[in-house]
Amino acid sequence: MSKVFRELLKTIGSGPHTGKNLDRSQAAEAMRLMLTQAATPAQIGAFLIAHRIKRPTGEELAGMLDAYAELGPRLGPIALDRPLVSFGIPYDGRSRTAPLGIATGLILAAAGFPLLFHGGDRMATKYGITLTELWQALGLDWTRASWEQVERCLVEQGLTYCYLPKHFPETLPLAAYRDEIGKRPPLATLELLWSPYQGPQHRVMGFVHPPTEQMMRDALALHQIESFTTVKGLEGSPDLPHDRTVITGLGQPGRFDRLCLNPWDLGYSQSNLPLGTAAEWAENLSSLFQGSHGQDHPWRTSVIWNAGFYLWRLSSAGSDRPTDFTDQTPLKNYLAQAATILDQGLAWQKLLDLRSHLAIASE
Repeated sequence: MSKVFRELLKTIGSGPHTGKNLDRSQAAEAMRLMLTQAATPAQIGAFLIAHRIKRPTGEELAGMLDAYAELGPRLGPIALDRPLVSFGIPYDGRSRTAPLGIATGLILAAAGFPLLFHGGDRMATKYGITLTELWQALGLDWTRASWEQVERCLVEQGLTYCYLPKHFPETLPLAAYRDEIGKRPPLATLELLWSPYQGPQHRVMGFVHPPTEQMMRDALALHQIESFTTVKGLEGSPDLPHDRTVITGLGQPGRFDRLCLNPWDLGYSQSNLPLGTAAEWAENLSSLFQGSHGQDHPWRTSVIWNAGFYLWRLSSAGSDRPTDFTDQTPLKNYLAQAATILDQGLAWQKLLDLRSHLAIASE
């Protein structure tokens, strides 16, 4: 038993009258003790559910990020033409709608944006289809890649994936607690904020509840991270919905803007794509990228809607001059650019290049 952890647990678990929030250093210590398993299973489970009930603060999340930075893998920094884009996508996967992050990422990579994804295996509370499975269905098995191969893929292909069970194994024991406590702990928010990359980057994160977005913004501010995008997306992901107003938060140096997009105003209102199996997902994505069914492909509108938005959003990432996103006229040009990348087969070629690179690296 850790006596230090017991005191931290008492601080957040004493109820609404005597309980207190942790400061940044205390939260870092609590996360460190959980990652190193210095705290006992009973202590860790009690902490996670108490923290869930109390609700985390931005300062606590910032401290937990400190522990991740201390104990987790480190990537780069690498000489890149643009700031890296780190996608924070829920690790417990998707259970209702088709994930579009990988499709968006391949189009962005084809346009010259360096990208990082991270995730693991199926876990509570949704036990949905994960990024790891989707990459495997496309013929890319990141579970066997060494950390050196992960970094080399970013350098040579402009896109990579951090598979946490192998590259950050300290997080693996904590995944079991999600199932045992039956609720999503604050760790689920932490994973959206975290990135192993050490250089300039732009973070992209989804959220469901507005208080969660505010906590993320507070945590990022304490880490002096100003370049980010938040999206009230599908199933907590950064994927843009078709059937409701898209609520986004655009962070850039010196300012934060709230941007709401109406898909029906831009001709992108339709039903969200259903999930299906990983194999069905890969077949749909591959046929789209190869030009099957032309402009009548059922996935075309959704992929262009997402990729076009992020091409627009990221076009100014890394600039010292704030961008005024209230004028949505340029968005149409970036939607057209996404369609061009798709129609010219550039996203498909990027996928083929990644397959070849991983296959050679694994030999």
